[in-house]
Amino acid sequence: MRTPRQRTAVRKTEVDAGQRPGVTSEEAAEIKRLRAENAELRRANEILKAASAFFAAELDRPSKRS
Repeated sequence: MRTPRQRTAVRKTEVDAGQRPGVTSEEAAEIKRLRAENAELRRANEILKAASAFFAAELDRPSKRS
């Protein structure tokens, strides 16, 4: 009798070998990497939006120069 951990390992091996449908270990790693990259790009985009809004507000203000 196999333990749940062994059954999981066998299923994973079968998926990786193409004997069973599912997401392979390589595909899962790529998805994980892409999700992390996507999150990083979203954070960078938010920072750039905030900076853009800040500088746009600075340009809209009337100059105090005489």
